[in-house]
Amino acid sequence: MHRTISYPRTLIALVATGAVSAAFTGCSGEGLTPPDPREETVTMTAEPPPPISGGTLLVAGDGRTAVAGDPDRHGIWVTDLERKDVTFLPVGKTEEPGRVVEDGAGRAHVALRRGGALVTVDLASRSIVERREVCVAPSGVAYDAATDVIHVACMGGELLTLPAAGGTPTRKVRLDRDLRDVVVDGEHLLVSTFRSAETLVVDASGKVVERRKLPAFDSDPSFTGISLNYVPSVAWRLTALPGGGAAMVHQRAQSSPVVVNPGQFYYGNPDCDGNIVHTAVSLIDPADETADAPEVARPVAAIPMVGLPVDVAISRDGMDVAIVGAANDKLVFTTRSAIVDDSGEGNCMPTTTEESVPGQPVAVAFDGEGHAVVQLREPPGLFVVDGANRTIDFPGESVKDTGHEMFHRPPSSFAAMSCASCHPQGHEDGHTWNFDPIGQRRTQSMGGGILQTAPLHWDGDMEDFDKLMTEVFVGRMAGSSPGIRQERLMVRFLDRIPAFPASPPDDEGAVARGEAIFKSEAVGCASCHSGAMFTNNRNEDVGRGEKLQVPTLVGLSGRAPFMHDGCAATLRDRFDDEACGGKAHGDLSTLSDADIDDLVVYLETL
Repeated sequence: MHRTISYPRTLIALVATGAVSAAFTGCSGEGLTPPDPREETVTMTAEPPPPISGGTLLVAGDGRTAVAGDPDRHGIWVTDLERKDVTFLPVGKTEEPGRVVEDGAGRAHVALRRGGALVTVDLASRSIVERREVCVAPSGVAYDAATDVIHVACMGGELLTLPAAGGTPTRKVRLDRDLRDVVVDGEHLLVSTFRSAETLVVDASGKVVERRKLPAFDSDPSFTGISLNYVPSVAWRLTALPGGGAAMVHQRAQSSPVVVNPGQFYYGNPDCDGNIVHTAVSLIDPADETADAPEVARPVAAIPMVGLPVDVAISRDGMDVAIVGAANDKLVFTTRSAIVDDSGEGNCMPTTTEESVPGQPVAVAFDGEGHAVVQLREPPGLFVVDGANRTIDFPGESVKDTGHEMFHRPPSSFAAMSCASCHPQGHEDGHTWNFDPIGQRRTQSMGGGILQTAPLHWDGDMEDFDKLMTEVFVGRMAGSSPGIRQERLMVRFLDRIPAFPASPPDDEGAVARGEAIFKSEAVGCASCHSGAMFTNNRNEDVGRGEKLQVPTLVGLSGRAPFMHDGCAATLRDRFDDEACGGKAHGDLSTLSDADIDDLVVYLETL
């Protein structure tokens, strides 16, 4: 359902402080200012769509049956690509169907990212035949044919193994938080982390035996006269390569200084891509090979102007590669050999082709004939790149929403970067930016009600969302000034983004002990981290040489590294005096190591 509504400008300050979040709970428009015909027209859904995650499409082993999770319309589409007949299988309203994998018996298993479950679809009958609770936030799924099991990687750090035929998990281990995808690679598993873009090599016992970090990248100075440095971030998708290993589509964030020019566009640069965030595809060696093999060690060239590379697919012969960009409706093709051969340090990838798509792409796969199949979010359907370029429409409602669009689309027509580039899935990219002359500033999460923590930004210099839009959306990102209703719908979208999901603790006693320490006047945590959002909405000096905004602690477990400059790699490191602690940031002098461990356990539940 869509309505056009006008919001009075005075609402912005109230929303930023959390006073009127309930004003956007429906479409009736009761109590709101009537539309002003002089203002721009906007589009809104009854509830804002969820932030884009992508990678929700599978083409089954028969080469013609497509299974697509649809988090916007709360269900799963099963489609015969040849006959074009479509079946919709509904799930819960906020469960967000995500990754899909097929087992050896003609069943598809779909992770419900916010539903905490794995649902099994019988492809022959096109029906959901089982639902299994797995973890708070299942993210990646993989099928191991050798043992007939399904592996599930969870955002909270759990890695579970379940019988493909049904039943409860047979194994659960805890790895790093913020897990993304899992790939079966012989007797090992390759498990990716979302924001750090690492690959964990996990052996048959569930132990991490190797951590593979992607290399940094230096752009070629021959064209612009300068060389800019980038580090890997945001691994949107890790997918298996035929014959072993995996391919990862990921972002890279600029690590060299970003020069601050107030009131001017400075989230861009003059190198080959033109953005301070750009896209790359890296090849990950099989688990039984060394980490310093050429395909891992060589910096991979940028793929220019692909915004939000939410999915990558490898053809069944392992030769062709397809990438989709949800921010600017990109479908880009390259080859596996081009990724390696054309990746001389500093270059942009020259060997790519583009195909126009009739909508916003969020996932891609190859069918049995080697044709790319693209899942379209809006308008809903599948697009088959087979020469005739067929579109298979889904009968779902439109989910076009101005707030969602503003967050995911580049504000400027000459850039590929959107708000979601640094705030993927409504959270953050884990990157610490070097702003000249401001200093080190860690990207902040947008989830969990961030607008209630105003003034905004680490320096507390954005008194409300109106100021932030003027400075960041218009100034730094070269966007046009939004109209009143556009801005209100952006507020509405942001105010609904959930916090990082906290997994249940193993020791409830530690949570209780940690909470008591947190609230202790002697330690002093709660003197600043107070209220529902665990912040006093003020700037404080915590011994780091400057007064900084007290951040919310909601969703803290998924926000490593910590502090404004990323000085603490883990939450435990935050309480190390040599790292970034000190009495100015809570008095830890009376706490034992066991006390701090309990405090960390409590904080990870917020």
